[in-house]
Amino acid sequence: MSGLRIPLTGPDGAGTEHALNLLAPNPSEMTLDGTNTWVIGDGEETLVVDPGPDDEGHLARVAAHLEGRRVVAILLTHGHHDHSGGAAAFAALVGAPVRALDPAHRLGEEGLGDGDVLVAGDVELHVVGTPGHSFDSLCFWLPQDRAILTGDTVLGRGTTVIAPDGDLADYLRSLDLLRARVEQVGAEALLPGHGPVLPNPIGALDGYVAHRRRRLDQIRAARERGAVTPRQIVEIVYADVDESLWSAAEMSVRAQLAYLDGL
Repeated sequence: MSGLRIPLTGPDGAGTEHALNLLAPNPSEMTLDGTNTWVIGDGEETLVVDPGPDDEGHLARVAAHLEGRRVVAILLTHGHHDHSGGAAAFAALVGAPVRALDPAHRLGEEGLGDGDVLVAGDVELHVVGTPGHSFDSLCFWLPQDRAILTGDTVLGRGTTVIAPDGDLADYLRSLDLLRARVEQVGAEALLPGHGPVLPNPIGALDGYVAHRRRRLDQIRAARERGAVTPRQIVEIVYADVDESLWSAAEMSVRAQLAYLDGL
């Protein structure tokens, strides 16, 4: 790989030789700096991953960046609104289909699933099924740059939540799969759906797995102390976290309780 484009000012404009991030203006506690819209390919054909929310200015900016180039397809890492909300409007702007695992988010006849390969000019994207954060989560391996686009499965900062349409057992299996894939192919960067590029994939994934295991141990300990409801567990386990994030933490706690009760 020829090196990462990581500007000092933030994730906008970051990426690798064939992947460029155009940051959506939707920052929040859940979306970090905003949603990363990835433009893949540097020739006449491109792929766009996660057009982001239905924000007219952002979609117009991405379309202007692609002027004179053909968008082969718009791809969704998953169907959550901050990644997919602008897909239909962007498809109308650039005249491209929207491909997703969930049929509810597709525009066109083709879906998207594990093992599929997308091609734009000389660049390939290989689809890797990674359910867990959501039931329809996908990652994309970009072999030309030894990089993996991770959506919300791995964030550039902090850790992701297990959404109500996700599953912790699936998520842990997906982390293990990604860890093995990174080692197998020699991946050198993770390109997340939110936050900065991660230039140490193995370290990031090992950290994610360790974090999940620690949280499970903390939840077991909270239950031993008498905590019963997800809220009671959050008040113990996430006591050092800003209360504005407790609703998101409660989602993850519910997923972790379902996992522990299913063991």
